[in-house]
Amino acid sequence: MSQLFTARRAAAAIVTAALLVPLAACGGNADGKKDSAEKSGGAAPKADLTVLAASSLTDVFKKAGAVYEKDHPGTKVNFSFAGSQELAAQVREGAPADAVVTADTRTMDGIKVDVGTPTVIAKNRLVIVTGEGNPKKIGSLRDLADSKLKVVLAASQVPVGRYSKQVLDAQKLNVKPVSQEPNVRAVLSKVELGEADAGLVYRTDAATAPKKVDAVDIPDAQNAVASYPAAPLKMSQHAAAAAAFVKWLSTPEAQQILQRAGFQKP
Repeated sequence: MSQLFTARRAAAAIVTAALLVPLAACGGNADGKKDSAEKSGGAAPKADLTVLAASSLTDVFKKAGAVYEKDHPGTKVNFSFAGSQELAAQVREGAPADAVVTADTRTMDGIKVDVGTPTVIAKNRLVIVTGEGNPKKIGSLRDLADSKLKVVLAASQVPVGRYSKQVLDAQKLNVKPVSQEPNVRAVLSKVELGEADAGLVYRTDAATAPKKVDAVDIPDAQNAVASYPAAPLKMSQHAAAAAAFVKWLSTPEAQQILQRAGFQKP
């Protein structure tokens, strides 16, 4: 009798184990409830990411990165900021990175063989930036053509430089800059330090130094719209995590951070 009981108990254990295997595979647990990862739609893969990003995203991406890391424990996001043309050069040279965000679609198109499908995550516009209090009383693009003014622009290879040339050429203005800078933050810095009377930067960059510079709006009809595409890099060692971060940049949470910084909806 005891041998029969033992055999029955062993058989029951085997059947129970067999039933539990598919439950575990489906993400269930002993009480039939879904685990936390499944309830949340699945967590992003953990990784140490490097994101190449346009200089104009410096402040807002630092905030966005902190939020992303908090929401995705185990993932760290490191940013490398530079002019978009420099970022493209780094990608072509095979710099170790996982994703890239440029300040124009033209630059992203130039590295299309190296990236996944780009997604525009934000837009921006230009403003005229002057010293605090606007001491030269600059009120429009036309004022920048005054030969007495020291105007600084970004180089034409830089997206903001191309946008600047576009708006000035459209108004048939001949502006001779005292220097041409490698990125938008360098333009802003020249005006902040008083080394130039005015410059053309993105609205969001001017907003980062409200106590040091003034921003003069440019009418929409005379302005240019900058688009910011983001894409994972094909050479990334963390493809899934890179794609997850790029996808997150279009979520309501990330969009709110961008728009609070003055960026426009994509």
